[in-house]
Amino acid sequence: MTIQRIIEVLKNIYDPEIPINIYDLGLVYSIKISDSDLEVTLGLTTPFCPIAYLVVQQTENALKEAFPDKNIKVKLDLERQWTPAMMSEEGRKLFKLLYGYDPAELGQK
Repeated sequence: MTIQRIIEVLKNIYDPEIPINIYDLGLVYSIKISDSDLEVTLGLTTPFCPIAYLVVQQTENALKEAFPDKNIKVKLDLERQWTPAMMSEEGRKLFKLLYGYDPAELGQK
């Protein structure tokens, strides 16, 4: 198991409101690996997301399927506020393609 393989799995999980995967959207705050454990901490685009549990459950299920020999823990960090600047370059390109602007550039001018 490598970080790259974990990222591949996470890139198959999509935000329920914005059709961009959670990794490129910048919702993956941390990935921790030990001998028997894999812990992923996620954020949300808004702390008021009524279906936050869905993103956590989908992430947990995908990681358990990909890494059945690991103890999987998916945590939700509602303290850290997500901003568009957390998106990857690929996420920003997808957002611009979908919505016509790069949200990370707002307020920079």
